[in-house]
Amino acid sequence: MSSEDGLPNVADIPPPSPPVFAFARLLEPQYLLVIFSALGIIWLGAHGSLRRPPSAAPSKPKKGEKKREEEKFVEGLVASDVIRFPLMLAAVLIGLYYLIHWLQDPAILNKVLRYYMSIMSIAGLSTLVGDALDNVTSLVFPTAWADGRGQVHYIDSDQCCQYVIDKETGNQVVIKEKTTPLPGRFSHLRLSRRARELIWELRSLFTEDWTFRLVIYSRLLIKMELRLNDMLRFSIAGAVALAYHWLGWDALSNLLSLAMCYFSFLMISPTSFTIGSMVLASLFVYDVVMVFYTPFMIAVAKSIDAPIKLVFTSAKGASMLGLGDIVVPGMLMALALRFDLYQYYQRKTTLQPVQLATETTTTTTTTTQHRRVKAPYVDTRGQWGNRFWTTPLGCFSPVREATDAISATAFPKPYFYASLVGYAVGMLVTLVIMLVFNHGQPALLYLVPGVTGSLWLTGFVRGEIKDMWGYTEDGSLDTEDVVVEVDGAGKVVKESAGKRRDGDAEEGNKEEDGDKKNEEAGGQGKGEAEIELGDLNLTPGRHELFLLSVTVPRAIVTVT
Repeated sequence: MSSEDGLPNVADIPPPSPPVFAFARLLEPQYLLVIFSALGIIWLGAHGSLRRPPSAAPSKPKKGEKKREEEKFVEGLVASDVIRFPLMLAAVLIGLYYLIHWLQDPAILNKVLRYYMSIMSIAGLSTLVGDALDNVTSLVFPTAWADGRGQVHYIDSDQCCQYVIDKETGNQVVIKEKTTPLPGRFSHLRLSRRARELIWELRSLFTEDWTFRLVIYSRLLIKMELRLNDMLRFSIAGAVALAYHWLGWDALSNLLSLAMCYFSFLMISPTSFTIGSMVLASLFVYDVVMVFYTPFMIAVAKSIDAPIKLVFTSAKGASMLGLGDIVVPGMLMALALRFDLYQYYQRKTTLQPVQLATETTTTTTTTTQHRRVKAPYVDTRGQWGNRFWTTPLGCFSPVREATDAISATAFPKPYFYASLVGYAVGMLVTLVIMLVFNHGQPALLYLVPGVTGSLWLTGFVRGEIKDMWGYTEDGSLDTEDVVVEVDGAGKVVKESAGKRRDGDAEEGNKEEDGDKKNEEAGGQGKGEAEIELGDLNLTPGRHELFLLSVTVPRAIVTVT
């Protein structure tokens, strides 16, 4: 991290400033923007990286709904990355440094990098924009909301109605007075039939899949399902990337940089706390060497004008933070949030008694054991709007009846909050030291101890160091429900080796796999093609040379 007030290549470095003035300067806009931007994108990226933990069972799709494939990290960091990462980064940094000196004019390199990063950032920006649109959609069209008495109302898109659950019978009771999908006070609006139909149509267009088909010479070549938000996000991302390429504004550069950070949290993650801490330690050494003992880091950062850093300017100066100072500790912080989710579902695991029979040639012995049953996972997508509408005014958590919103968003997060505090303290120390000595600082020098120290200290205080050490996302913990032995207090003392869920998914869902195979064969097999083409109402005995169709969802309103 560096500031325009201190140049690393000057011969005479100004004398240190009194610390009291350094603390006062932290209130300047450029430094506040650095702190809150870094914390904000880490918070968003960590929550965006949430997926089913090994302690939860896969959620079962509703009737008529297709099962979604679980997201996986593109690259899970392993022990070899502790050495590989610093060497790769050093090679790139040194190469850029000498390339800038050879070109004599960094404008040429900036132009090439700006063009390259504009294209590469579309993936990150489309992901960020898409998730933002999903949250906005869930806020406008939630699936549940709570009234002033704490009663949860559910919105059914298939029946175009709202209902509540009768606490005594558990049956669904349709509320005839509420004829729109609007939540809260908006549900009391008296609208015309046409207006109600329009609102239900809008809900279907934004929340359900659109189907695209491409037919050439009566053969179905392409069939894919997208949502309206998926199409909007690519359009917005492309427009922003083009605007940055032609205008080069700092605000657009910062937006693309934040989007790349967000995308990195979703794509890359350490597989365990041990590996994550080791990777951070190796990059800690790399950052110190490159900033204090070489001219490479700060010289390259000041010469390159590309979305690889955050730059904030004000009338009093400017401040700059490299993306590595966000992504590197942020990866471990995102892992901490997923560990919090893992512990939450682990506490929801139940032990159900089962009868096991052991037969011999003469006798049959029956013993009672316990099977560990995992709670089904609740996807975080589309739940932030539900949390907002089910949280009473003045409270931070949803009402108890809103179980989905609680499971997805309001679970306890002690490790993640501890890492946020550690990161904030490390960032403040970085800024103070930089302002006191008027020299750019390796932010990881302070962020790595702050983040790793806060996490392991939290585990020590909570007595969960063993759990942190044993937690991994390499798939070994993701097993099916297994039979365990418990002691008198109900604690698990012995566990039989369970099958990994990856290997049993196909066997447990034969019906879904059969449908999937038929879909994959579409366009190649005659039967599937005939079914799909029949849905398009083609003329019998005719060949469609070229046909592109788009099928959109439509709500059927039956209320009056």
